[in-house]
Amino acid sequence: MLKETSKRRFGGVALPLTAILSILISSPSDAFHMPSLRNNVHHTTTTTTTSLMSFMADSSDYKADKSDYGEDGKDPAEDAAAPIRGEVDMADVPVTEEVAVPTSRNNVGNRFLALVFDRSLCSKYDLENWEENGEENPLTEMHKDRVALTEDHVMWARKQNLYNETFNTDSMADIRFSHQLLSSDLQRTIGHAMVIDSPTIDHCREALSRDPIIRSLVGVDDDGQCDVSSVPLYRWRQIRDHTLRIDDGRYGLPTMLLAFDRPEAMSDGLREEVQNEHLEYLIRSEKIIACGPLHVATQEKSDPKSVAAGTLMIFNAKDRNDAIEFVENDPMAMAGVYETMTVHRYNQLDVTGKFVSENLYYPNQNTYQMKEAMEYWGYPVDDEQTKWLNW
Repeated sequence: MLKETSKRRFGGVALPLTAILSILISSPSDAFHMPSLRNNVHHTTTTTTTSLMSFMADSSDYKADKSDYGEDGKDPAEDAAAPIRGEVDMADVPVTEEVAVPTSRNNVGNRFLALVFDRSLCSKYDLENWEENGEENPLTEMHKDRVALTEDHVMWARKQNLYNETFNTDSMADIRFSHQLLSSDLQRTIGHAMVIDSPTIDHCREALSRDPIIRSLVGVDDDGQCDVSSVPLYRWRQIRDHTLRIDDGRYGLPTMLLAFDRPEAMSDGLREEVQNEHLEYLIRSEKIIACGPLHVATQEKSDPKSVAAGTLMIFNAKDRNDAIEFVENDPMAMAGVYETMTVHRYNQLDVTGKFVSENLYYPNQNTYQMKEAMEYWGYPVDDEQTKWLNW
């Protein structure tokens, strides 16, 4: 087992987004820390306030003035002769030659993890004297500021990912996911863990410097530039094996483990010694959504200085105790590889940018609302190269 001096924390429950983006998060207390994940849990009495943010466009097939039932109350589907509303015979649809979706040039085997923890990056909040000054809890204020920027963060990531010959041609980084980490009481968003594919570490950092949330936390200089050197960055060598790719939400809620090695774990060969046993444990669990070791973020992937420094593991857990038991029984943890272990629940944001597709079965579907929303967001609504976004 881990030494009693190990530091571990537990985050909160994933709240899936509905439609394009809908987040409901409440705010107060700080995450609690535990000398042991199983014992000595301390709770703090807090006052709860609620922040609500939503932004969506309706692309439903159903309209308020339409009904699945006729005037006589009979379901038309029960009548074999009655056509389904809007249905077309696909045999009558002419065959058209489609242009292949351009392949991103950034998926070249360099996958980075950026850890953005608001409290450690931002110095503009008074975390010490706020009560004496009669001010609002700065952790609540920090949460509200993040929520206010979440929409901008999502749209920045989506535009970053939308690459082709006519739009965003300079993009050199793809945002694979951005998980909003929650406090242990599930009431506040405390940061985000973001995975980025990029050919070089410099391109990765350049993309980070334009993240609206990071810019707000770190600040910008007189020229509008943001120095992101304080944002922890690691190479994530994700294990690409089908046995470690269980659907998120299967038999539990998606949970994230961030574990960092003891300095001696690499030099004494302990990590390598238990690696196979660790992988077998993960495979047998049938819990893993994605996982792999975190390495020092050197300029070159082959640099011998890019040694393993920890583990990023995303897995399904039934509840808090199930998550704790799972990570503590991992052979890596049992052998004492890790110095710190942090377990979080998170909000999963849709940052892919490929969230709309044409409905081939209902070609006359009214989609002007979605198209207007995309144009407002800055998408190329008349771009022939990205037909999955346009019609």
